[in-house]
Parts: sequence; structure tokens; C-alpha cells
Amino acid sequence: MTGLSARSLPCGIQQKMMKKKTGRTLGTVVAIFIVVLSSCSQSTLRPVPLNGVILAFGDSLTYGTGASPGASYPEVLEILVKRKVFNSGVPGETSAEGRDRLQGVLDKVRPDLVLLCHGGNDLLRKMDTIKTVENIMEMIRMIRDSGSQVVLIGIPRPGLLPSTADFYKDIARNMKVPFEGTIMAEILSQGNLKSDYIHPNDRGYARIAEAMARFLKKYKVVTD
Repeated sequence: MTGLSARSLPCGIQQKMMKKKTGRTLGTVVAIFIVVLSSCSQSTLRPVPLNGVILAFGDSLTYGTGASPGASYPEVLEILVKRKVFNSGVPGETSAEGRDRLQGVLDKVRPDLVLLCHGGNDLLRKMDTIKTVENIMEMIRMIRDSGSQVVLIGIPRPGLLPSTADFYKDIARNMKVPFEGTIMAEILSQGNLKSDYIHPNDRGYARIAEAMARFLKKYKVVTD
């Protein structure tokens, strides 16, 4: 797959991306302009029943690198929300690899809801931001086409004071996806909540699970 065409995007979204070179910078400044038709899905979620399944899909932050056995955020979240949470995190995976893997996981798990947390390795490797955005948008489309719901979790750019990469918020706003954009940056900015430079420890993963449980209750995905 070389990119998304306007016809392939959810809800008839037209995507225009512009690269602009800037002096003395290490990367590319990307401006994302997405026109959303009024018929697009709204940022709402349906309740997940007690026998429903939540899929946590992502890379090492989902897998639980740096955590003790049973302490990844999906495993802790499962206890908090009393629903099955399937951990489908692959350490080191890029957004392109995640996009290629996603359909098989959706077919196998058939989740009611997907927690999509991807793109961190793209940021670490300074990969083309346009491609990362395309891949995440395509994953959202695939999830919706499968009949599942999706929540997007933002990942911070690496640095001394991590902050969530802006494109996550842009994607969420323009594709009308419920968005949790603070918890990963919050955890990864506190040394006592990390096992290494880029991964939480048990306390950090527990905080992520608690934040996601609050988020799901706010959206009435879980009500008991």
C-alpha cells in the first residue's frame, strides 16, 4: 500500500498533506488538512456488554515491555472494567506493520471496541509522518469497517519533556474518534513511572489502565 486515496478514506474524507522544508531542523513539518463530510461518524461509543471483548492493539506500550508478568495496561484494565481485554501488542512494530497485521487480529478476536495505540516506533525512528498518519487512518477505517468501535491513544514524541504528537489530535478530531491524548505523555515524563527511557514500569502501566478505565466510564462504554 503506497498511501490512501480520497475514495478509500472513511466517510469520504479528502486528505491533503503538505511537506515544507525548514532551515536547520532535523525533521519535516507536516500540515494536515482534512475535509470531513457532515455524514461522518460521531465521537460517541456504544456500551460493551459484560461478555464483550475489548482489543488493545499496538506496539511495546500495549504489550507491556518493562512490566512484570500480569502488569501490562491491558491486563490491569481487564480487572478494572470487568470485560475481557485482549492484548495484541507487538514490541518494535511500526504503524505500517501494524496496519498489515490488524485485519487478521480483527477477524480472530471480533472485538466490540479497539484501543488503538500505535506510531511510537515511527516517532522513535523519525519515519515519514505522512505515512504514519496514513497508516493510523487506515487502521481506524479497517476497525470501523469490521463493525467495531475505536478509541485512539496518543503517543508522545521522544524528548526530555515528552508531549503527544500533534497529528494524533488532528486525526481524532477530523475522523471523529474518541481520543485519549494525555496519559502516555504524562507517564513517560516521570522517571519514577518508567522502566527505561521509553517504557513505563508497573506503576506507570497501572496509571495508564486507570486512566483508560476512567475514559471508558466517561464515554459510558462500561457502566458497572
